[in-house]
Amino acid sequence: MKPYEKQEIEKLLGEITHWSATPDSKKIFKEFTFTDFVGSMHFINQVADIAEVEGHHPDIHIFYNKVLIELWTHSVGGLTENDFIVAAKIDAIWK
Repeated sequence: MKPYEKQEIEKLLGEITHWSATPDSKKIFKEFTFTDFVGSMHFINQVADIAEVEGHHPDIHIFYNKVLIELWTHSVGGLTENDFIVAAKIDAIWK
């Protein structure tokens, strides 16, 4: 499987809310803000459930009340359909 090209990534970014691509177009990312650390952790646990079901695991960075999610397909060194599916499912739990 080959990673998506920049043009396809830009098209798919239009289908998910407030996600961005890294300058090299190898990852997509989004920052989520919560009122406190407990809210961040609750969200991360929900993301972990999605990741396990999908078999596709994001990089998660926790900064007290902020969570940065990065998605990319490690095996191809770039972005694939799976990344955008998981991003959409994460958006669905974001309140």
